[in-house]
Amino acid sequence: MILLAATPIGNLGDASLRLRQTLEEAAVVAAEDTRHTIQLMRLLGIENRPELVALHDHNEHERAATLVERAATEDIVLVSDAGMPTVSDPGFRVVQLAAERGVPVSAIPGPSAVITALAVAGLPTDRFAFEGFLPRKSGERGRALAALAGEQRTLVFFEAPTRLAAALEDLAAAFGPGRPAAVCRELTKLHEEVRRGTLEELAAWAADGVRGEIVVVVGGAPAVEASPESALAEVQQRVTEGERLKDATRAVAAATGLSARELYAAALTARGA
Repeated sequence: MILLAATPIGNLGDASLRLRQTLEEAAVVAAEDTRHTIQLMRLLGIENRPELVALHDHNEHERAATLVERAATEDIVLVSDAGMPTVSDPGFRVVQLAAERGVPVSAIPGPSAVITALAVAGLPTDRFAFEGFLPRKSGERGRALAALAGEQRTLVFFEAPTRLAAALEDLAAAFGPGRPAAVCRELTKLHEEVRRGTLEELAAWAADGVRGEIVVVVGGAPAVEASPESALAEVQQRVTEGERLKDATRAVAAATGLSARELYAAALTARGA
């Protein structure tokens, strides 16, 4: 089978007994970074030296078939550098192909930066969406956020420390400066920090520079009751301010619960298209 094994996101004490036993007995381990996995096993006191196969973003498409073929007759343990494989880490293509070919897939649950940040952020946890890393370029990031502006679920993002300030500024511009949020830094590590505030406050704080592994949690948009006429006016205002019609209709539809298709058609009719 394919066995997805969650590894610590910082504190080695979070390594489960089952993870230790699995790595101690594994014959084949597919790892995001084999050097990192060797170091992890050494720090955990694991003496086993399994066959290590590199599986990362640049080679997963080519190696997935080989790993799934091998998994039909032997267990293949999948690990990423931290957390659960496939969650913004390599492994999805392997699992997808295994499912297509009827090869069993199981998991060793464990640390997750997404769930850990969500739990400590102090924002609603009953409904949430994980959006992974935002686009690197400001224009693309702005368009992506515009489409999410009306999302009423709590949103979780990964972000590089060098882009955090710019990302928070774009979040404030798209979602409004007063939207509540939290920046979770170095989770489970010695210098763990959870900074809570509005997007505007967090952007100002991050402007001086922030280090470490970052997870950003943002509160969802408040529910808005709107008529089709007021929603259309909001779309038209967004377009006037430079937003693409498609992005504007998606954002307003998400915020109001109206049909994006009908709102888009109404906007086209209003402009005489």
